[in-house]
Amino acid sequence: MRTLIIKTSSLGDVLHTLPAVTDAARHKPAMRFDWVVEEAFAEVPTWHAAVDDVIPVAVRRWKHQLFHAVRAGEPQAAIRHLRRRRYEHVIDAQGLIKSAVMARLARGPRSGLDRDSVREPVAARAYDHAFAIARNQHAVQRVRQLFAAALDFPLPDTPPDYGIKQHFPEGARQPYLVFLHGTTWPTKHWPDDYWISLAASAAAAGRPVRLPWGNAIEQQRAARIAAASEAVEVMPRMSLGELAAMIAAASAVVGVDTGLVHLAAALGTPCLTLYGATDPGLIGTLGESQRQLQADFPCAPCSQRSCRYAGEAAVFPACYSTLDPDRVWMELEQMLGRMGLSL
Repeated sequence: MRTLIIKTSSLGDVLHTLPAVTDAARHKPAMRFDWVVEEAFAEVPTWHAAVDDVIPVAVRRWKHQLFHAVRAGEPQAAIRHLRRRRYEHVIDAQGLIKSAVMARLARGPRSGLDRDSVREPVAARAYDHAFAIARNQHAVQRVRQLFAAALDFPLPDTPPDYGIKQHFPEGARQPYLVFLHGTTWPTKHWPDDYWISLAASAAAAGRPVRLPWGNAIEQQRAARIAAASEAVEVMPRMSLGELAAMIAAASAVVGVDTGLVHLAAALGTPCLTLYGATDPGLIGTLGESQRQLQADFPCAPCSQRSCRYAGEAAVFPACYSTLDPDRVWMELEQMLGRMGLSL
């Protein structure tokens, strides 16, 4: 029995799908999965033991280089890969028009969210079986419900199991902390001066800090933070697998709203995530040893990419004035103290 999953991006969304795969594998041990995913995240599904074949696509890149991609035969090769076998089930867990098109190209009965539940209602017309899943729930729970309905097994009431911890070597946690400072929206960025202050506190407590980065801007920010102390190390560019191994062994992670904090949650690494413009209730980290701090500000969470606050503020975005480094350090100490990992 083989099921095709269509969940292409982003990193957090791909990780949010893993617990549903674990649920299905436990209730239907004979079931195996293939997965359509953006090339940047193609490594992630391979970490789950129930996933056999990963079908990478590059829709984001193809949109900007369509002529070159078609001339190179990349979309055509992906379609051939997608259609090379017939599936007992095809589940579109993305709920977008582009993912619905992929579902239609696949061979097998298609399932997804109904028009009132899906992100882009037109996508629901592509499915043979459409299911109503309430929107006002965490993304992990919504996908778990979709898989249970589409594959006809009882929805578990257990905490989510991402199914990837066993892929990374187990061992004692190392003393270093990881700061995940990079994110997309300007309103999600914690101020650089705050990161510098937090890094200095960690160094004073004898905790080394590791700073990963994904682009030139993040590398420059990491260098500014690292200037706070010799105990702060800017890491070389790392693959997702290398990042996961580093996070899995860390004592703790501090991060903003970015896909990598969900990777920490999936690996069970203690993580303190800082939310300003976004709401952790629906997309926050979910798993063991996770703690979310939400800015306490009149217009937060605003869910806006740009800060529209017109009043006076000591920092940008203004809402982070309520999440200063002293408070974050105190929360981190308390969180790890409760787990016997005191700083």
